[in-house]
Amino acid sequence: MDPEALWAAYEALDKSRVRGSGHRTLTDLVSLVRYALSEDEELVPYPQKVNERFSRWLLQQEHAGANFSQEQLRWLGEIRDHIATSLQISAADLDYTPFVERGGVGKAYEVFGEQLAPLLEELTEVLAA
Repeated sequence: MDPEALWAAYEALDKSRVRGSGHRTLTDLVSLVRYALSEDEELVPYPQKVNERFSRWLLQQEHAGANFSQEQLRWLGEIRDHIATSLQISAADLDYTPFVERGGVGKAYEVFGEQLAPLLEELTEVLAA
């Protein structure tokens, strides 16, 4: 059974606990497994969970005094999107689309400085949880 059919089956069983329909991503398998193992009470598309975690993380950063520039926020949004479809990110990923169009890993180091590597690790840990 493919993930699309499995998602539809869960939706047919208990629509009140299943959010999101339509196109599935490969990372939705994580959501399916967590739901099947009763680790999550609702079946939610993985990218949506990543977006929710990212919003919470940004709010925590703001409360801690972080002040991201618009350029940093654009990079952070693309990093979030990459994690939502790939489960992780590393500096090497920044030399591929869509990051390379922004200047790749070199530009990312320019934008975030020495905080880039720890930031990528933290975002992978927090968003892919």
